[in-house]
Amino acid sequence: MLNNWLFKQIDNSALIVFRILFGALCFLETVGAIFTGWIKRTLIEPDFTFNFIGFEWLQPLPGDGMYYYYSLMGVFGLLIMVGYKYRFSMICFTLLWTASYLMQKASYNNHYYLLILISSIMVFLPAHKYASFDAKNHPEIKSSSMPQWCRWVIILQLFIVYTYASIAKLYPDWLDASVIESLMRGKANYFLVGELLQQKWVHYILAYGGILFDGLIVPLLLYKPTRKYAFAASIVFHLFNSFVFQIGIFPYLSLAFTLFFFPSEVIQKLFLKKKNYYTNAEIRLPKYKNAWLALFFIYFIIQIGLPLRHHFIEGDVLWTEEGHRLSWRMMLRTKTARTKYWVENKANGSRSLIDLNAHLTKKQVRLASSKPDVIWQFSQRLKEKFKANGQDIRVFVDCHVSVNGKPYQRLINPDIDLANVPWLVFKHSPWLLPVNE
Repeated sequence: MLNNWLFKQIDNSALIVFRILFGALCFLETVGAIFTGWIKRTLIEPDFTFNFIGFEWLQPLPGDGMYYYYSLMGVFGLLIMVGYKYRFSMICFTLLWTASYLMQKASYNNHYYLLILISSIMVFLPAHKYASFDAKNHPEIKSSSMPQWCRWVIILQLFIVYTYASIAKLYPDWLDASVIESLMRGKANYFLVGELLQQKWVHYILAYGGILFDGLIVPLLLYKPTRKYAFAASIVFHLFNSFVFQIGIFPYLSLAFTLFFFPSEVIQKLFLKKKNYYTNAEIRLPKYKNAWLALFFIYFIIQIGLPLRHHFIEGDVLWTEEGHRLSWRMMLRTKTARTKYWVENKANGSRSLIDLNAHLTKKQVRLASSKPDVIWQFSQRLKEKFKANGQDIRVFVDCHVSVNGKPYQRLINPDIDLANVPWLVFKHSPWLLPVNE
């Protein structure tokens, strides 16, 4: 029964149009990173980058190498858009984007992670079988249909993302709109809307509107009577986010996802008028259907389970950030810190204060002052740097953090040598002190 449902053929108009938009957005994201100066600030100017732990070998290419790197990604985006060597182009873009994501954390964004997931999914989708150079050059692959799972894999991924994002907002600082107030404080100089964004009633609308939108948008788009209203709400929500938070292509990618919620005949009539609309509803079981089903279930078990891991780690994730990443915890808090690093020479016990500005960019200083994993990484780097000069050292950090404007509290035990403790991936690090509520 499940096989018949997943592998029933449906019209592929939504997937074809999505491929074109997806490729165009990938091109704009990568080229935009070049022309806005993001690559220069994030990957070229720093002496090194804070990688995801375990990927320290992934460092930016020297010189202007990252400009060429992102230009190549842009080319693959265009090839995806026009459907030329689609599978190869999609694999290459996914690998390059994933490597870039793992390469640095100074500009961490949940949406970058989502692009990895969607790109990985797109590798397996037959998105090049119509309106593409591949279909033109190889007419035998041309098709107006796709298995039904191709639509639902995207919808289920979105449902997971939005649902976790909604649930994560159900905590006091979000519900009293203080988080939104903090986020909007820096937008006071925005043209026309800056003053409006400082109003408390607006903060409450945005706080509770965010919970409702994230929690309900996928069901409302799936339900025919509410679909048009949900789509209108999506346009307002995502354009607002694009203007206020300036988060790249994500708002437009999110709008492109709505293609999968509308009837395919509507998509075909609007965008692919010359395409024959598929109605046969054949069931075509692939040769390795069990392997496909296993891959499908394993992937979504990971997607459902990974954002839950912080519940099994001691401490408040908003404070320790253990289990924060890859969990769709988006724009949930503001954080400021007062942090000092000391290095102690093991040979003579002498201590010296580290000037962070002498080692890091301004953006990296903010990370190395408040984020536990980056603080640990920088401690390891200091150890290696002093070791290269013939000194064996200990590193001690005195870090006081304020979350959402609350009083500063000590985050890290200042008596622990962070240069000589391991990083625990799925466990609580004992050198992180609990928050005093």
